[in-house]
Amino acid sequence: MTTELLNTLYVQTQGTDLRLDQDSLRVHLPDTPGRKILPLRRIDSIVVYGHINLSTELITRCAQDNRPVTWMSRSGRYLARLDGAIQGNVLLRHAQHHLHDQPEPRLAIARNIVAGKIRNSRWILLRAARDAPTQQREQIRGAAEGLAEALNKTATAESLDIIMGIEGNAARCYFGALQHVLRPAAGISAFTHRNRRPPTDPVNALLSFTYGLLRGLVHGATEQIGLDPYVGYLHGIRPGKPALALDLMEELRPVLADRFALTQLNRRQLRAEHFEHLPGGAVRLTEDGRKAVISAWQEWKTQTWEHPIAGRDVPAGLLPVIQARLLARHLRGDLPGYLPWTAA
Repeated sequence: MTTELLNTLYVQTQGTDLRLDQDSLRVHLPDTPGRKILPLRRIDSIVVYGHINLSTELITRCAQDNRPVTWMSRSGRYLARLDGAIQGNVLLRHAQHHLHDQPEPRLAIARNIVAGKIRNSRWILLRAARDAPTQQREQIRGAAEGLAEALNKTATAESLDIIMGIEGNAARCYFGALQHVLRPAAGISAFTHRNRRPPTDPVNALLSFTYGLLRGLVHGATEQIGLDPYVGYLHGIRPGKPALALDLMEELRPVLADRFALTQLNRRQLRAEHFEHLPGGAVRLTEDGRKAVISAWQEWKTQTWEHPIAGRDVPAGLLPVIQARLLARHLRGDLPGYLPWTAA
């Protein structure tokens, strides 16, 4: 296993205590006798959900080792991330910032990001249509044709506002077709459209949680390559918003996140009891639900995908790293444009 795929430690049992024990991580679970010791060298990053305690010594050691620590809400909403000292070539970040201020090069990157997302969304629908009943097949293929038309428009989009409009319309078309793709277990309400902040049905709750997992993966990849995750080209700059991480998520979202969620639901690996309904209408995964998703996600990251530019099959967990490297090569002038990854 390559170094980029060292284990990520996910901690979600509320009240868990994490402490540094020389070169190891000591884990105390509430109401559980004994302790668990994990060698730090086997842990690439730590992700905690909700009320988890980390000692100052552990946080400091992770920062010194450039081992990211990410805090998520219990429902999977991204809260914060701690990294060590800024790594990478200052000239690369300077080039990244400089290109952001140039309208045409920035628009070219944004076009390709959206084109990659639409192409991968269409790939999801076309694969799903193969096994769908006749009526659903026609509706899914109709949506795929709508995405093909949107894809053609990306090449001639003359502004960021136009490309964002194309992306928004394509997303609505795509999510509208997913209701014909899903075959969840009994008790899970039908999916009709994408909603968030907060999600109000199990499918949207799972999608939001999975996007949080993918976001952590992509954010880490940008830092690893030496890019500034807060300066993007499709998403605007705002305090605390990792625009570049959100940019690079777009093309990966349909295949790595949406397909993962569809698989969990259609194989009935997630059932109604894996979700809880909160006062006010919000829905989130239960603790057992999160455990099931995280376990499946760790295995999903090892699945390999063809990458034509890399010239080999690449584990899903490494795709964000490769795409960040391709963007860095473009920013340095080694590539004429940014080339998104698309499934084949």
